[in-house]
Amino acid sequence: MELIKNSYIYWEFIRDLRNMDGIREGFIKQDKITINQHESFMKKNSSFFWICLDNNIPIGYIGIIDNDIRIATHPDYQGLGVGSFMLNESMKKNPQACAKVKIENKASLGLFEKNGFKRKYYLLEK
Repeated sequence: MELIKNSYIYWEFIRDLRNMDGIREGFIKQDKITINQHESFMKKNSSFFWICLDNNIPIGYIGIIDNDIRIATHPDYQGLGVGSFMLNESMKKNPQACAKVKIENKASLGLFEKNGFKRKYYLLEK
């Protein structure tokens, strides 16, 4: 596996993975992202994302914007250490980064805690 800087050729991979059923629900904002919304977002934030490749095939991504981590692994590669690899490589360059994780997102909670993150705050909403 290798982690490379994001480029335009991976923008649609990121959008497709983020919009996938089973992945999208793990994010705080769960609306499907349109091509126009994503292109506008990527024009401003593409440089904050990295793509995980396995034999030149994109299998996941990680982004860190304002020290907030966004991460997703393609379902075919979950449970194989891809998330841990992306997280640990990214933390070498961004040691102050943290994640906002939904309470019911057990997979993300497990990933972050397995890699040394600790729960610090709860955000309560009505």
